[in-house]
Amino acid sequence: MINHSLNELYRTVGVTKQAVQQAKKRQQAFDLEIAQLVILADELREDHPGCGVEKMYYTLKPEFMGRDQFCEIFMEMGYGIKKIKNYQKTTYAGLYSYPNLIEGMAINRPFQVIQTDITYFYLNGEFYYLVFIIDVYTRIIVGYSVNDNLRTEGNIKAMKMALSTLRYQPWGLIHHSDKGSQYSSKEYTSLLNKNNIHISMGNIAWENPYAERINGIIKNEYLKRWIIKDFSDLKRKVAKAVANYNSIRLHRGFKMKYTPMGFYKNILNLKAQERPTVIVYTEGRKNFLGASSPFEVCPREEPLAHDCPMEIFNEC
Repeated sequence: MINHSLNELYRTVGVTKQAVQQAKKRQQAFDLEIAQLVILADELREDHPGCGVEKMYYTLKPEFMGRDQFCEIFMEMGYGIKKIKNYQKTTYAGLYSYPNLIEGMAINRPFQVIQTDITYFYLNGEFYYLVFIIDVYTRIIVGYSVNDNLRTEGNIKAMKMALSTLRYQPWGLIHHSDKGSQYSSKEYTSLLNKNNIHISMGNIAWENPYAERINGIIKNEYLKRWIIKDFSDLKRKVAKAVANYNSIRLHRGFKMKYTPMGFYKNILNLKAQERPTVIVYTEGRKNFLGASSPFEVCPREEPLAHDCPMEIFNEC
């Protein structure tokens, strides 16, 4: 057996002993940073269990590695997210219908258009029903309710929360939904009319994309990945998910720079001409140039005037 010294081996491969020691120290430091990052990633997943690896990178913002390396390492460690599909229908057409007022519309201020929808959550052999109301411009969930039935009272509860959140008589506000019987009911439309809110309805899911999207986010990124004991616990978990979504979860529509609340606060500091606009997606309408797709509902940078008369969260 032939013995060789490490110095001879280093000379053979063309490196110095010092370089090897330095590389070893760098690797040890990197491994330590990864271990600390894993702790932060696990804490993030506890509050946002459906947070994807890329979104996790932008939330944690590790300084010692780039996005691609982060995604590769954490995917290898099993942090990838499996998508969950939904199939249950929760709304059925009512007797009354309203026209679609927002198709192709350019939205240039918060709380100009809100969208809402009903989704279901299956728990312990029972179906429960969730109502969310989202502001299209800021993506803030302004109202929600958790119910054990599909009666209109759940929608009214969510809408009253939205009105309380906005804290003002919403001048020019458009309420958009599908044509479900809950939204066309006398009780619900009376509430909207009483508050001078314009009623708009779409025929298909693509005409209500923001509401459809928020249903999927809350259920698939949060609720279905938590252990939920009962109806009361479901209510608590929905409240937790909404709070995380509004104030902690970075939004792809804002280029992973802002949460919905962060975006809202940021635009208040911008000049009117610097504030973005949102063009509502329209199915098959090529005349609405630049309309966003239902999977890319991002504000576009255009020099539009901005009016912010509301007093939500005492920010305006």
